[in-house]
Amino acid sequence: MYKVAMVSLGCPKNQVDAEKMLALLKKGGLEITSAEADADAIIVNTCGFIESAKAEAIENILEAARYKENGKCKALVVTGCLAERYRDDITEEIPEVDVCVGLGSNGKIAEIVKKAIEGEKQNYYGEKTDLDLNGERILGGMPYTAYLKVGDGCDNCCSYCAIPKIRGRMRSRTIEDCVAEAKVLAKGGVTELIVVAQDTTAYGTDLYGEPKLHELLTELCKIEELHWIRTLYTYPEKITDKLLDVIKGQEKLVNYLDIPIQHINDDILKKMNRKGDKRSVSGVIDRIRDKIPHITLRTTLITGFPSETEEQFSELAEFVKEKRFEHLGCFTYSPEEGTAAALMENQIDEQVKQDRCDNIMETQALISASRNAEKVGQVTEVLIEGWDDYIKCYFGRAPWDAPEIDGKVFFMAHKPLKIGQYVKVKINDCLDYDLLGELV
Repeated sequence: MYKVAMVSLGCPKNQVDAEKMLALLKKGGLEITSAEADADAIIVNTCGFIESAKAEAIENILEAARYKENGKCKALVVTGCLAERYRDDITEEIPEVDVCVGLGSNGKIAEIVKKAIEGEKQNYYGEKTDLDLNGERILGGMPYTAYLKVGDGCDNCCSYCAIPKIRGRMRSRTIEDCVAEAKVLAKGGVTELIVVAQDTTAYGTDLYGEPKLHELLTELCKIEELHWIRTLYTYPEKITDKLLDVIKGQEKLVNYLDIPIQHINDDILKKMNRKGDKRSVSGVIDRIRDKIPHITLRTTLITGFPSETEEQFSELAEFVKEKRFEHLGCFTYSPEEGTAAALMENQIDEQVKQDRCDNIMETQALISASRNAEKVGQVTEVLIEGWDDYIKCYFGRAPWDAPEIDGKVFFMAHKPLKIGQYVKVKINDCLDYDLLGELV
């Protein structure tokens, strides 16, 4: 039996694709291994969103290629967004790569890998719409947390973003299919479900003629085994009162929203082809906090978009200070081939982009520290994720922290606890991004 190892990079949506491929590989009679040195084939499931992600993908591909000389690897296979975006260029530019598999051919991954191990070197590119959004998965992370991908692709066509070209138009899964998968995950031990799509607030528009995220979340909350349900990537102009009412009214829905606003200056937003303006975005944030006072808001920003002036950047920096987001990530603008923004005049110097990004993150560190200080003395629920052997304590996440991107709670306990367990923790102290406490 051939052994296959997989390295998966990028966003949670790509992780779900990887988990589905793992299930197909196993079903196809291949053995899954975490030891790349023992693998007959290594799959690198790539991200191709921005320059840093592409660089990480290439680094991992070259790292995996070493096992063709120093291990058993007979086939190096590249899948994911980078494979879809650059197609045959990858095997031409990186001869160590044997096969590239586009998104539409993921369903044939077991057959493709077998042929590659046996010496066939051929790239596969099915139609984007051939990517099956349903199917079994082998979870790659902790068994208590899983992402539920409710759709693929995007219709927004932001001028800086290559995703619509890579993934195609928005395709939603039916509510019934999403709920059915969530029930399988819950029966398998998942207690925290994270709902994702490229634009989660657009979910259902293509199938039902209007957004249906609020209805989907209502149905998911009926699954008994689920304890926390979280939603990522909600666009401000599509956040409805119906959605907010559901979040406020359903106990299992954590009071957390990820709202990527990218910028706040009206001219920059227009050039980005974003649907809102400063007034509407600010209004949405205020409306959310008014309706759900204790909600946690996360956002992402881009600095150095073409033609961004110091005054426009200062407006963004002041907005960050004003709104005091609980969580914030900032990225420098990356000109991507095939996007409108890459062709715009007045591209910004890389150092200027980075300086502006650093400025935002320095401000956010102070805001996060202040927000964390407000939590000292509170008792919160924590999902235990592990044990820190260095400082001899448990660590986990509170409802206001999403996996991988937000902070953690480190806490002492007077008795043994289990990973994946939910416990009450009193917050006694704080750092810039993490919290310290003790088991109640």
